[in-house]
Amino acid sequence: MLELVVVEASSHAQSSRAEVLGCPLDCVSMAETVQLVARAVEGGRPFVHTSLNAAKVLAARRNDDLLRAIVRSDVITADGQGVVWAARALGHPVPERVTGIDLMEQLLARAAAEGWSVYVLGAREDVLEQAIAELRRLHPALVVAGRQHGYFSPADERAVVESIVAARPQLLFVALETPAKELFLERNRERLGPIFAMGVGGAVDVLAGRKRRAPRWVQQTGLEWLYRFAQDPRRLARRYLLGTAAFLGLVGRELVERRVRAACGTFR
Repeated sequence: MLELVVVEASSHAQSSRAEVLGCPLDCVSMAETVQLVARAVEGGRPFVHTSLNAAKVLAARRNDDLLRAIVRSDVITADGQGVVWAARALGHPVPERVTGIDLMEQLLARAAAEGWSVYVLGAREDVLEQAIAELRRLHPALVVAGRQHGYFSPADERAVVESIVAARPQLLFVALETPAKELFLERNRERLGPIFAMGVGGAVDVLAGRKRRAPRWVQQTGLEWLYRFAQDPRRLARRYLLGTAAFLGLVGRELVERRVRAACGTFR
């Protein structure tokens, strides 16, 4: 597995960065995350956000390229409740979930208020069109610098990046699946220049009304994954049932190993 490295000149407070099963995680709240992004945008600095859930932790343990992309992110927040619980069990004071979709919604509202321009990359063209229409309904003052569907070939990636750069957005939302969104941002980090970028996965489908989020009370109980699973059990069975069991097993093993090390240290 790729050895974790400290990312120099990143804007997060280094004291907030922890490690959960080999993946870095910043112990920051939603308000703190939004403030970090605002400082980067106002300062004209490149800034990449990554959200972390149990499935991504497991994927990063098998994929060094994905882990490298996560490590090099400027702020990494706990998207899944399982990551929050695991981090706290391992002694890291994660204050709350900072999900990708909730962060995106807060940043879109901030962008409309501050005049920041946005670019949306990903999803099918018809879904993207509906999502942009909904964004304009929700935030009439929002400046949409551009959009691009996510069904482009690797040969077209450079042209897609060039179109983003030419549009000069301050916020870039990448609605691709994991690890495609993380690897896209990692490959093109330097070419994209001084913008804030984050992966938002299926958030565009939610905006377009193609998928539904769990009710707020379900989100607050940490069972949003179960609501998503009920909507698409065939596709999500392996991820949520087998993946969750594997993640919990790793957390349990880590806790046992810590206790053994502590006990060994006591008897020395």
